[in-house]
Amino acid sequence: MVTLALGLWGIRRKNSMWGDESVTYQLAHRSLAHIWRTVQHVDLVHALYYTLMHGLFRLFGGELLTLRLPSVVAMSLAAAGVGLLGHRLAGPRAGLLAGLVFPLIPQIQLYAQEGRSYAMVCALVTWSTYLLVRTVSRPSLVRWCAYGLAILLAGLLHEFAILAVAAHSVTLLVSGVPRFVMRAWTVAAWGAAAGLLPPAVFSAGQSGQVAWIAWPDPVQLLGLLAMAVVGVWCARSPVAGRGPISLVALAVPILILPGLLLLLFAPIKPLFVDRYVLYSTIGFALLLGAGIDHACRRPLTGWAPWAVAAAVLASLVPVSMHLRTPESRHDDVIAIGHAVRQSARPGDGLLYLSGRHRVWTQARPQDTRELTDLALARDAMSSDTLSGTELPAQEIAHRMQSFRRIVAVRDAAGAHSDINAQELAKRLTLDRYFRECTTKNVTGARVTVYTRNDVPCPGQESGGTDQQ
Repeated sequence: MVTLALGLWGIRRKNSMWGDESVTYQLAHRSLAHIWRTVQHVDLVHALYYTLMHGLFRLFGGELLTLRLPSVVAMSLAAAGVGLLGHRLAGPRAGLLAGLVFPLIPQIQLYAQEGRSYAMVCALVTWSTYLLVRTVSRPSLVRWCAYGLAILLAGLLHEFAILAVAAHSVTLLVSGVPRFVMRAWTVAAWGAAAGLLPPAVFSAGQSGQVAWIAWPDPVQLLGLLAMAVVGVWCARSPVAGRGPISLVALAVPILILPGLLLLLFAPIKPLFVDRYVLYSTIGFALLLGAGIDHACRRPLTGWAPWAVAAAVLASLVPVSMHLRTPESRHDDVIAIGHAVRQSARPGDGLLYLSGRHRVWTQARPQDTRELTDLALARDAMSSDTLSGTELPAQEIAHRMQSFRRIVAVRDAAGAHSDINAQELAKRLTLDRYFRECTTKNVTGARVTVYTRNDVPCPGQESGGTDQQ
């Protein structure tokens, strides 16, 4: 209930939507045939999620609440699973505390309100972990099949969910479970892995989608490190075991191992993004809940423990409030669309620097309906892509020169930009034949109006200026 309440609080984020959510929104509005054709070119790793969201949009309407409510519900189910795990492994109070800690974690609050698959993955990994604990205590074919199915579904929603299986293997090895249990788990795990193999092989050909991932982001890395340190420190507290698997043996591997595996792979191919292993927070919540439970069993003297608890909770308030603002995400496609509409005049040319940013305005086509997309060859729907296909570089340059005004949608200052023949042609033509008049900075982007060199900027006809 706490997770549900926090998820519903400010769920609209002032009616903002960021780029990745915009992709979900657009693809979920396409037909199943269009979704299938699109994922053959791009985003195959999210094919199941887009299919699920398509069904929900058909049932409940394609609105902002429909986009985000599934994540709120999924994260609430994850919190319930964390509570049950804590209850089963360390007692009712430890389970209750773990379940209450879980929704307070900033990453959980962030992705509980995100129109992407990460909350669903977190819920499935949580419940697969619970099934593992139950099945080790009371093995049965049905439970092992349910465990394998949960892992398979989590992996189909996002392939890196399979890293949870590595954490589960360490848990079983450390716990010293009987050989027949280990064999049964191996069959279930390999069955799930076999089911994930075909989409994993095909999606490897779309690895260019994650080319934007550089070395691990320091902020994300420090966040993971802080959780690992606090979790390991809490693991020092004695926890009464309630079965063949202890809470520490379960929580420490799932907290540390998935993220560590991605970090170790970074020298070959950087792939570490904290949301890819969001389910690691399960281990942190379990360890912290058990640690708080152990601390509460001892007499609390003085004001210091209560002051620390109050300070931690107070520090979460501004973070929680910030997470419910448009500025908490990389960009805001609604604000970008508004900025384009306010800056443009009917008949202006429209240019995206780079072309992949066309997804920023496709969620609200009315913002660009009266403009001419100068680089577009085929739109996203007809080309079965996310952002459409573009004309050859020379043709783009020729079309640009036939317009007196161009509205350019581009990255925020200092952000990485794509470099290819089309992008170079756009920039060279702007530099040679146009001048910048006004720029509006919005969350994650800039909207700039250019006029030809022989055309005065708005407001400069009498010597004024309109530079912002």
